[in-house]
Amino acid sequence: MEAGAGPLSEPMSLPPAAAIYEINTWVWLNTLSAQTGQTITLENVPDSELDRIARLYVAAVWLMGVWYRSPAGRNSALNYLHEYRGALPDIEEQDVVGSAYAIGDYQVDERLGGAPGLAHLRERLRSKGIRLILDFVPNHVALDHPWIEQEPQLFVRGDAESAAAQPDRFVAVHDRHGQRYFVAHGRDPYFPSWVDTAQLNAFAPEYRAAAEETLAHIARQCDGVRCDMAMLLLNDVFANTWGQQIPQPRPRDEFWPPLIQAIRREHPDFTFLAEVYWDLEKTLLSQGFDLCYHKNLYDRIMQWDGDGLRALLQMRPSNQIRLLNFLENHDEPRVMERLGRAKQMAAATLITTIPSAILLHDGQLAGRRIKLPVQISRQPDELLDLELYAFYERLLRERSHEVYRQGEWQLLPITHPLCCFSWQYGEDWRLIAVNFSDQPVDQLVSVPILGDARVTDPLALKVRCKQVNGGILALSLAPYGVEIWKPLNERD
Repeated sequence: MEAGAGPLSEPMSLPPAAAIYEINTWVWLNTLSAQTGQTITLENVPDSELDRIARLYVAAVWLMGVWYRSPAGRNSALNYLHEYRGALPDIEEQDVVGSAYAIGDYQVDERLGGAPGLAHLRERLRSKGIRLILDFVPNHVALDHPWIEQEPQLFVRGDAESAAAQPDRFVAVHDRHGQRYFVAHGRDPYFPSWVDTAQLNAFAPEYRAAAEETLAHIARQCDGVRCDMAMLLLNDVFANTWGQQIPQPRPRDEFWPPLIQAIRREHPDFTFLAEVYWDLEKTLLSQGFDLCYHKNLYDRIMQWDGDGLRALLQMRPSNQIRLLNFLENHDEPRVMERLGRAKQMAAATLITTIPSAILLHDGQLAGRRIKLPVQISRQPDELLDLELYAFYERLLRERSHEVYRQGEWQLLPITHPLCCFSWQYGEDWRLIAVNFSDQPVDQLVSVPILGDARVTDPLALKVRCKQVNGGILALSLAPYGVEIWKPLNERD
């Protein structure tokens, strides 16, 4: 076994329409340490915390930021200490650990518990049926990653003239012989460079081989990877971003398909999740990814665009199921801050009960409002919304029923401001209604699958029942209200 590689047991495949729970690892462990009064690492996460996560019926935990944070990354982050005070007013230098996406090496940071701690936690999650997802950052590494000294040919490079003309895009580094060369900073073509990173050359055969080796190392430690900014490695995107800066000709093959195929030969059930924007989801799904971010749906929700949402939901369920919907993640503002409580509950109900995968973010369920920089290791105390958390628990428990996994989904022809859809699996069914208006809505809805039945709302705190006659259900929704109706049975 490779040093630090963890167990060799095979990954567990991710089920369709999975719920994935993102955890900011460093912040999570520090918060648990403060709560318990002892040092918590990946090795000794309390059973009660894993039980809490299991009660959310998630299929996977994405531990964001387990890889080694380098001295160069931390030194760069310290230059922005004043900016982090908006999120953590009492921040100290010791709270700054460097960006989770300026990776110093693909080794589990010893301060978090190292590879043995991760392996132990993975097995404990497995015992609860929960898979483990880790980060893979294919576009760039930290400025003091070992490749900087050992493998200069893996990077997009410049010369003294280009560095002088664009000092924000290039930086001088040294190889293992002490020879200076200029490397480009990693970048998205629409934003400034990430000055704590070095840009890898996706067209270089040497880097493609190194990426495969790196990913094979990661795949021995987890059940899947979330690939950061995956679309930046597409041939068209990479060529448009770097143009004449790269000496190699454009490769015949794309970056991702051979890499994904190589990993799947050893780990057939390994999951590939793409962070992707610019309407490139279909492209990456066609190249082998299992799931892709659904940024278009996120944008419609944040704009509170009910008609736009209905238009997106008209796609076939077989296409929706490979999209990952979310209300927040570490890159986006907190949903409580953007939408408030009532709209968040409506939006959460919608994305949780349509035929797609969902991403939940630690702190989202309890109504946290402060978005944390990925360079810091501690979060501020906030007043947590326990009623909102209980609502999410009921919603996710409802989502765990077989009707959502095996049933047939249908968007109903109900006009704005309502969005209504149904599920049917044998004699079981659901009707979900979301009110996008700031006004109450009373409406009769015709859903033939309901027939004549007594129905109940699984989201209600107390048993709430209605009578359906001839498939006609009377809806009465509060502003931004949601209802889920299902057949009443003896257990209810």
